[in-house]
Amino acid sequence: MARTTGSDGEKTEAAIREAAVNLIARHGFDAVTMRQLAAQVGVQAAALYRYFPTKEDLLFRLMDDHMRGLIAAWEAACPASRDPLARLTAFIANHIRFHIERRHATHVSNMELRSLNHAHLSDILRLRGAYEKELRQILRDGADAGLFEISDVVLTAMAIIQMITGVIVWFRPDERLSVADVTNTYQTMTLRLVGATVQEERTDVHVFDEVRAG
Repeated sequence: MARTTGSDGEKTEAAIREAAVNLIARHGFDAVTMRQLAAQVGVQAAALYRYFPTKEDLLFRLMDDHMRGLIAAWEAACPASRDPLARLTAFIANHIRFHIERRHATHVSNMELRSLNHAHLSDILRLRGAYEKELRQILRDGADAGLFEISDVVLTAMAIIQMITGVIVWFRPDERLSVADVTNTYQTMTLRLVGATVQEERTDVHVFDEVRAG
């Protein structure tokens, strides 16, 4: 993918990506035109193609950045301890925080997979698979250690991902619950889902505080 170099080029490219995320989240990928996007950024439509040869290339870049950012965030937040309880609650905290902070990008990544070509779709699904594998491993480790009671690790991981990603649909920061409140509640629900004991559920608040502080 061709990109311009230098600070001005990097700033323009970042502005294009930000505007594209907001427009696509509001209107859908098919409804957004490159001319509309250029007007939002304040450049000529032809200038967009210096950064992204096609609109689909732009969409792929948005999704690729989102998934790589999520994976990097988890690598930074993952506890040094191999304790499955600590890792699971940290995973929940990181996932919720990352997606709340990137509500529009999350919406685009979840809703516009159908708009990617086969090669780009395969790349995004590979990244998703690598990320979700982390959760499945946590669940297997917890089950092997006798900390979790799980009959189907793959199905349980899918249910957890759907539940914690769905927070962005309803959460509003100006309402009665804070991000910490939501995270702690979802950590507790997740621990119950995997069969952890009530005493073990107390781990969640401390783990979230450590992840947030980090």
